[in-house]
Amino acid sequence: MPTTATTGRPGAGELGRREREVLHAVGCGLRDDEIAAALATSEDAVAAHLARILGKLGLRDRAAAIVHAFDCGLVAPGRGPRAQPVRPAPRSAANGTAGPAATAGFTATSGPAVRIAVLGPLRAWRDGRSLDLGYPRRQAVLAALALRGGRALSRQELLDGVWGLEPPVANVVPVHIYRLRKILRIGDSPDSVIEHDRGGYRLVSGAAEVDLTRMEDLVTAAGTAHRAGDQAEAVRLCSQALDLFRGELLAGLPGPLAELERLRLAERRIAVAQRKLEWQLRLGRHAEAVDELFALSAEHPLNELVAAMLMRALYSGDRRADALAVFDRARRRLADDLGVPPGRMLRQTYRMILRGDDAGPDLTGVAR
Repeated sequence: MPTTATTGRPGAGELGRREREVLHAVGCGLRDDEIAAALATSEDAVAAHLARILGKLGLRDRAAAIVHAFDCGLVAPGRGPRAQPVRPAPRSAANGTAGPAATAGFTATSGPAVRIAVLGPLRAWRDGRSLDLGYPRRQAVLAALALRGGRALSRQELLDGVWGLEPPVANVVPVHIYRLRKILRIGDSPDSVIEHDRGGYRLVSGAAEVDLTRMEDLVTAAGTAHRAGDQAEAVRLCSQALDLFRGELLAGLPGPLAELERLRLAERRIAVAQRKLEWQLRLGRHAEAVDELFALSAEHPLNELVAAMLMRALYSGDRRADALAVFDRARRRLADDLGVPPGRMLRQTYRMILRGDDAGPDLTGVAR
């Protein structure tokens, strides 16, 4: 059966067979070394073919060649290549395909075969195998989809969120989506966990497990346990939620969306930690709370609520002098770094300790 590239679409008929293969691979986002490995040729030969392609089609650069590959039907975003696929050489065991047990879909009993982690450096696994997600911009596109759950993101939203004011290559979003769909395919089928509809791109519902969703489910369950009077279970569930955070959030990912999400997720982590630690104090687990609060305070030295909770935990554990020392350190840090005095809650906690009161201000209202 003739391929789309041989059916006379604009420009396609002017290329030879090997030139069409190279253009197809370029359109799929492969580098010259990947194309050379796939076609069993040299990188110099690939560069020469690409130069002839640009000349024959009147294209100015590689970016224009990618756009042309889509426009002439050689590559179709969201559905895989229309021409004979060009397969890059394997890079590592981390890129291995799913084994024989992989299926073409997900079931309620087996659970998602693809897992995506955003509560730290972006990572993804298929059937337990770590996946090579490629360039940082491509990773940022996947992170945007994972952070939005099932809500579709338009091409413009992805451009604004990942590239911001930097002018990207035309059609760059479909190119990255195409590559991600191949990486995140379901088993050996052409189906992927990413779908495209009139609203834009989204993760297929139930096709991938995202750690952010799991974290929020645990926090919700913790709130339910708390309202039922089971403080110990609430603390346990919050601990599980916090364990999902690992390392620098979205480390190395570019774009304004990643930057905003780093701030949002960091605040969410603090809020969950505060909720857990308040419940620990109510259970009388002061020593356990103190250790965790010291670590949290070191990570967020300007967070007055964390400082206030650490003071309360120390005071409740008969460490009044240490609690007052925390206030002095926080006061100096706020003055030196921000030029402001301690806020009302921190001052109220300080006065409570000076008076020797048994109870301090309620700190649970900040973590919803």
